[in-house]
Amino acid sequence: MNTTPQPDPKDRPARLTVGVVGAGRVGPALAASLQLAGHRPVAVSGVSDASRRRAAALLPDVPIVAPAEVLQRAELVLLTVPDDALPGLVTGLAETGAVRPGQLLVHTSGRYGARVLDPALRAGALPLALHPAMTFTGTPVDVQRLAGCSFGVTAPEELRLAAEALVIEMGGEPEWIAEERRPLYHAALALGANHLVTLVAQSMELLRTAGVEAPDRMLGPLLGAALDNALRSGDAALTGPVARGDAGTVAAHIEELRAHAPQAVAGYVAMARATADRALDHGLLRTELAEDLLGVLADGTGPGATGGPHGTTGDPSPTDDGGGTTGTDGTDGTEGDAR
Repeated sequence: MNTTPQPDPKDRPARLTVGVVGAGRVGPALAASLQLAGHRPVAVSGVSDASRRRAAALLPDVPIVAPAEVLQRAELVLLTVPDDALPGLVTGLAETGAVRPGQLLVHTSGRYGARVLDPALRAGALPLALHPAMTFTGTPVDVQRLAGCSFGVTAPEELRLAAEALVIEMGGEPEWIAEERRPLYHAALALGANHLVTLVAQSMELLRTAGVEAPDRMLGPLLGAALDNALRSGDAALTGPVARGDAGTVAAHIEELRAHAPQAVAGYVAMARATADRALDHGLLRTELAEDLLGVLADGTGPGATGGPHGTTGDPSPTDDGGGTTGTDGTDGTEGDAR
C-alpha cells in the first residue's frame, strides 16, 4: 500500500490557466474537472445569482469577472453558453480584441463544430468544440459523471490530438464528429435524452392519475431494463402492444388518454407510429396485424384527438420565453447538455 502523501492539486504546477465564460450548469463542472487534472481555474463570468452560486460551489475562490477579463487572464477559455448565443459571443469577443493569439478557445455546444469559432481563429485563437454527451445538474455530482462520458469532438486536424487529450484529462471518452455532421449528432442526442425526460414525466403523471402512489418506484426497474435491452439489442428489444400488433389495446389507450390526458395523445400516436414502422422493418410486427393497428393510429389523429394543452390540435401556444434559457451566459439553461 502506497502511504506517500499525495500533493494537493493547488500545489502542483498548473499547465494551463482556465477561464469560464458562462457559469451555467456545464462550465464550472468542466473547469473543476480540469482542475483535478492539474490545470488552474483563474476566472469565471456569470450574471444571475444562480450562476454565481454554481461558480462558488464548484470553483471556490475563483473570481467572477466580465467575459473580456476572463479571456485576459486565461490560456484555456471555456465558452459554455446556449447554442443560439454562441455565434454572437464569439464575434463580439473577436471584434473587441479580447481574443489573444495562441489562446485555446473551447465551446461546448452540441450543434456547432469548430467553424463557429472562425472569428476567433482569425484573431489567432486555437478553436476546439468539445461537447459532453451528458445531462448536468449544476452540482458537484456533475464532475463525477464526467468519468467515462463521451464527448463529441470537432477541431482542425492539427488540433485533434490536443482536443482529445483535454477530454481524456477530464475523464471522458473523445468521439470525433465531422464538422458537417454536428447538427445530426446533436439531434440524435436530443431525441434520445431530452425527449426521454418528457416521456418519463408524462408516464409518471398518468400513473398518478391511475392511482399509483410511487410511479418512480414502479418505472425505475422497467425503464432501466428497457434502456439496457435497447442499448444491447436495438430494435430487437421492442415489446408491447404496438410491436405485437394489438390494435384493440392501442385503441383503448388512445381512448383513455383522450379522456384523462388529451395533451399526451399526439405524442403517444407519433411514438406508436414510429414504433410500428421500426417493428415492421425488422420483421417484429406481422404485416397482417399492421393494417388494423395503423388504422387505429390514423383515427387517433382525427378531429379532437390530439388535444393540445389548450384544446388545440397540437399547434404551439404563445410563450414569453425563448425555449428555456434566460440569458446569454446560459445561467438558467442547460447549455452543454445532450439536448
